[in-house]
Parts: sequence; C-alpha cells; structure tokens
Amino acid sequence: MKTLVPEEPDWLQHRVTRIDDAEDDRLAPYRNVRERDLVGREGRFIAEGKVVLNVMLSNPAFAVESLLILENRLAGLTQQLKLCPPDVPIYCVSREVMDAIAGFPMHRGILAVGGRNAPHSIDALIDGMPDKALAVVLCGISNHDNMGSIFRNAAAFEADCIFMDETSCDPLYRKAIRVSVGAALKVPFAREGSIETIVAKLQTAGFDIFALSPAGITDIYDAKPSRRVALLLGTEGEGLPKLLLEKLKTVKIPMSGSFDSLNVATASGIALSRFSRFSGL
Repeated sequence: MKTLVPEEPDWLQHRVTRIDDAEDDRLAPYRNVRERDLVGREGRFIAEGKVVLNVMLSNPAFAVESLLILENRLAGLTQQLKLCPPDVPIYCVSREVMDAIAGFPMHRGILAVGGRNAPHSIDALIDGMPDKALAVVLCGISNHDNMGSIFRNAAAFEADCIFMDETSCDPLYRKAIRVSVGAALKVPFAREGSIETIVAKLQTAGFDIFALSPAGITDIYDAKPSRRVALLLGTEGEGLPKLLLEKLKTVKIPMSGSFDSLNVATASGIALSRFSRFSGL
C-alpha cells in the first residue's frame, strides 16, 4: 500500500511505500539493530538520524540501499528524500511498527541501510594527501563511543584522514556513526594491517609522527610540527606499544599530576586543536 496522509506532496505519496507489518521481509535489515549490526557484511551498515542521512547522501563514497522513516518524520525530510536515487526504496511505518522492528524506542525515527562503494587503502589515502597534511592514527581503539568522538573531532579540525590498525573497531558500526554525528561517513579512513606497518608507511611519506602518552617527553604545546603531521593515539589503559614509543617523538598533554588519565577522544580533540590549521602554527 502506498497511500500516505493527504498533506504529503503528490510525488512523495508515489515515492514512499507504507508497511504495516513489522515482520515484512523488506524490513529484515533493520530488525533488532541494538543487538546486531550490519558491519562486516560486505561493507553494509546502519545509519540513523537526519544529520547522518544528510552526510551519507552528500558523499559519493557511500550508497543508500533503503530508508526506513517514521510516518511523522516524512514531512521534515522532503529535501533529503528528493536526493535519493529513484531505485532506493523508502519505507514508512508507524511508531508501533518502528519500535517493534528496532527492538527499542527509536526516537529519531530515521534509519538507513548504506554501503561503502570502494573502501580506501592506506596507500591510496597517503598518495592522495596534500603536501601539507594532518592525519590521525589509531591503535587498538575498541570502544565505539571513543571511535565516533574521534571522527567528530577529526572533522571539526579538518584532519585529512584517519588510519586504524586491524585491532581497532569498525567506525561504520551504527553507534560509532551516530556518536560521530555523521563524521564517520565524511572523514576518509582506512582500517587495515598492523600499527607498525602504518607508522612505517607514514614515515616513508615524510610524516612527522607524534605519539601521545601521559609519559611523553615533550609538552604538546612545545612540539614543533613539520608540514605533514600524524597524531598517534592508543587505547585507554594499555596505551601505545612500548617499542613504538621508544622509536617515535612522544608528546604529553599537561594536566593534573594527581590524575593523568584523559579520555582518548578528549585527548584527540586537544591534539587536533593544537596541530590543525586553525591553531596558527
């Protein structure tokens, strides 16, 4: 059935498919999104919210496979829905059906299944970066909230890209995308290989690598960057591998001597602010 409320534009009434059964097979990708995720299934992922949808529709690196919209959110998405290719299904459901599908109250009322058209490789990203560049390098970041926040910070301070080793979590996990406010779909990234390999490739490409550590030798505000800077951050608790810290320039963020544990996402924001083009360095 494709009849919507009368106030919807005529084109939207023909564009949107109303579904009243939470068990409809067309809604299978959206079912129980809190307990599972599409990450790892041929590059597909779940995105939620209007802001994230805007970012996804504006980035050709990602394709929208389908949309699931709460009926009272349709009127506010006219511009976004016009941008969807004509072959992208747009499903509309009631609040009762939406909550039954998601498995919990879905307040935003906007979900999308997306796909990554062509994942970046580390080599390709390095080759495509300008002479003056700022990169973020992540080692073992396994918390999706931290991952999303780091991407949000990277977008705010216009980092050129983010590199992650294979032990870091996938930034296309639904929660990471949501916390990043869509930045995970905006900032170019590559996730592959070991941290040692990533560091070696960046050094070969002329990057000045600063490893952040509470035990860093140099105050971050005294560090003198070159034109190409890579900021290396490790997981909370264990931090960066000792062998890497011994080989790289280490910097620390000045803080209380009685409490030296900044959240890694917060540390990334401070470091990016220091080395971004907005700092005047």
